[in-house]
Amino acid sequence: MSLLDVARGAIARIREREAGPEALNAFLSVADPASLTVDAPTGPLAGVPIAVKDILATTDLPTTCGSRVLEGYRSPFEATAVRRARAAGAVVVGKTNMDEFAMGSSTENSAYGPTLNPHDRTRVPGGSSGGSAAAVAAGYVTMALGSDTGGSVRQPAAFCGVVGIKPTYGRVSRYGLVAYASSLDQVGTFGRTVTDAARLLQAVAGHDERDATSVDRPVPDYEKAVRRGVAGLVVGVPAEYDPDELDPEIRRLVNRALETLRACGAEVRRVSLPHTRYAIPTYYVIATAEASSNLSRYDGVRYGVRRGEGDLVSMYEGTRSRGLGAEVKRRIMLGTYALSAGYYDEYYGTAQRARLHIIDDFRRVFYGGADVLFTPTSPTPAFKLGERTSDPVQMYLSDVFTVTANLAGIPGLSLPIGRVGGLPVGGQVLAPWWDEERMLGVAGAIEESLGGSAR
Repeated sequence: MSLLDVARGAIARIREREAGPEALNAFLSVADPASLTVDAPTGPLAGVPIAVKDILATTDLPTTCGSRVLEGYRSPFEATAVRRARAAGAVVVGKTNMDEFAMGSSTENSAYGPTLNPHDRTRVPGGSSGGSAAAVAAGYVTMALGSDTGGSVRQPAAFCGVVGIKPTYGRVSRYGLVAYASSLDQVGTFGRTVTDAARLLQAVAGHDERDATSVDRPVPDYEKAVRRGVAGLVVGVPAEYDPDELDPEIRRLVNRALETLRACGAEVRRVSLPHTRYAIPTYYVIATAEASSNLSRYDGVRYGVRRGEGDLVSMYEGTRSRGLGAEVKRRIMLGTYALSAGYYDEYYGTAQRARLHIIDDFRRVFYGGADVLFTPTSPTPAFKLGERTSDPVQMYLSDVFTVTANLAGIPGLSLPIGRVGGLPVGGQVLAPWWDEERMLGVAGAIEESLGGSAR
């Protein structure tokens, strides 16, 4: 069997299953088997089929961002993360479904219909990278690329029972990642195991001169870090991540994971991140403000579809009103209001000051003795399709445990720690800036200790 036969087999499975009664709607486009190539036949990912979230630019497949305004759009260049994955030998078999422009927590905001959770097709896979998480969970691929603006890799990883990594801001190039909120967006990785997700991160990480936010730091051996152990580490447990609303069964599974870390030689210590309570409003002011600026480019002039006739204003209105979905319009309006004259400092300025307090909380805890933090990834398992679409606030609260990592720019990882009512539950490891190695070591220890009981 050749390297390409594996990828062709993955494409055949995707097409067969996605055309049948058990379809998940995980993919928006699938590669042509005849056009596949392996750029690095001896690379670390040689012949490994991967899926790519449809927010990362590719030249061989459309890049729609889950939106009608970019329907059929093909980029003239490729995202650095995709190019590096190919250079490591990976084969891109398709582009995955997502919340439109990454705005959502359930993949229900896609203009091409929702993705379904492989563990229960009546439930969401999480979002906005739900298609990538579902593709890995369903066994279509073993690895996938996603993006994480407020938890969009970690939360769907938890809902789908896979591993999701958000690296330190600046660790992976954002070149070719279509912007939602530029100071928060990051490319992340999914895998069936911690090692799988770490291997893909290893391939795509590193400095990129084309991205001004990319930092020139050596990339450690992430796969080796998974096996480094936790003896002597201090694991902090933030009190603010154990609210009354947390599902009691999730609390039990988190405590079980902490006990495994104690058994492996780690010390577990209670800590406090007092400004966590401001994280959701801070995140949604900053994210929507940046989105209102970034999405102004979709006007029907330069690229994408064009709607409306007559004068210029009619074209703008027609393109944006018919090309963009309700959630995207909601966030653009919120962000435009937050940036408007007379309200800029009251909303955006205040949010940026709150962000500094959140960063200081992490700095104090990490430099005060905690090597990593361990928390739930989400306060609940995957919720029902349609359950929260009419209540944006409840939808936004799905990200309550994940947005702080994006606001602070620290690395985070979600891995399976058990099931509640038959649905996967994730635990989250947070580490200091640039210390993905320590984060991976803790995740690897939990995964090894829990074994099959985590899935």
